[in-house]
Amino acid sequence: MPGRPKFVRITAVPPGEAPQWVREKWVGLVLPIATWKKRPITALTSGVLTGPPNRLAALLSGLRGRLQRNTGYAIDANTALAILERASPEAARWWRESVPRLRARNRRFLFHRSVCEPVSEEDAARSDAPSDLMSGKEAERE
Repeated sequence: MPGRPKFVRITAVPPGEAPQWVREKWVGLVLPIATWKKRPITALTSGVLTGPPNRLAALLSGLRGRLQRNTGYAIDANTALAILERASPEAARWWRESVPRLRARNRRFLFHRSVCEPVSEEDAARSDAPSDLMSGKEAERE
């Protein structure tokens, strides 16, 4: 496989603040990597429920040392939720209702590298996700 993988498969329940049943629904899904590097990145992160509500508050939290440094794959939140919607509408609904700020443009999930497996384009094409989502384009919403 030339170049870096453009997708990851979630192989284990990701850590985080979402309920266990919601996090379990990610397992097995193939998601497109959102960063141009197409490899794990290290970033300052916060919990989806207890973290800062907006980017300004996140900046202030970072300056105060309240964010955690984690390494993982950055995945566009809207694309990930559209793929999750097809696998588990209930889990996707939990995310949309519990963390509405994820719907903003350029929001990302950081899936810890320990729960991700790089996937080739060929394997991603064989996954259950529609090709419009696998290309990183968000599904049209009414």
